[in-house]
Amino acid sequence: EMLREHSLATLAQQELERRIISGEIAAGTKLNEVEVASALGVSRGPVREAFRALEVAGLVRLEKKRGVFVRQIGIAEADEIYELRAVLDEYAGRRATQNVEAPDVADLRSRLERMERAVGRGDLDTYHDANVAFHDRVVELAGNAKLLALYRRLVNELSLYRRATLDQSGIPSVSLEEHRGIVDCIAAGQAAAAGRLLHDHVMASRERMHRKTGSPLPAPKSRRTRRSA
Repeated sequence: EMLREHSLATLAQQELERRIISGEIAAGTKLNEVEVASALGVSRGPVREAFRALEVAGLVRLEKKRGVFVRQIGIAEADEIYELRAVLDEYAGRRATQNVEAPDVADLRSRLERMERAVGRGDLDTYHDANVAFHDRVVELAGNAKLLALYRRLVNELSLYRRATLDQSGIPSVSLEEHRGIVDCIAAGQAAAAGRLLHDHVMASRERMHRKTGSPLPAPKSRRTRRSA
């Protein structure tokens, strides 16, 4: 029975995660335990477990006496996530380049081809999913489990905000060129260049987000000079 409950909780988590990331369940939505259990055809126990797992994944927040809500990510928080992701992506790109073998490069190229086909069809949902999978694979190739767990949480959080930046005309084509350069550097064993391109790619995505929303990029924070005693 414990194994069954655990399995049902995992399935409930996966289904809710899919609906949240796809936008089927909108940011800010209150999730009712009874209604979710009924919709998924499970008891309330697995749903409670799923809610806790989704909180750890960064997709919902649990508020005492108020309930469970799909998280809402504002532009200021999205900025912080992009900045941290850029650092992690650069490190992952350097490590992945040092670790990859020929089949890994072939896999990255096949993922890139899937993105290209999606752009050709104008299928932004498939493009988004393939884009996330591409970057996730690069981080996997870095060979650091802690990095991968942190990275996936950041991606989950950012997914609550960033879909709005993908429907701007021309952006997927620009993004594809950036991805091609990344794969070429990884294939050539150019670790520093691959890391730098990944960093710049993430920050370019951040700039596109600001252009889409019409909000100015935050000014760099000036360092405070320490006064001598």
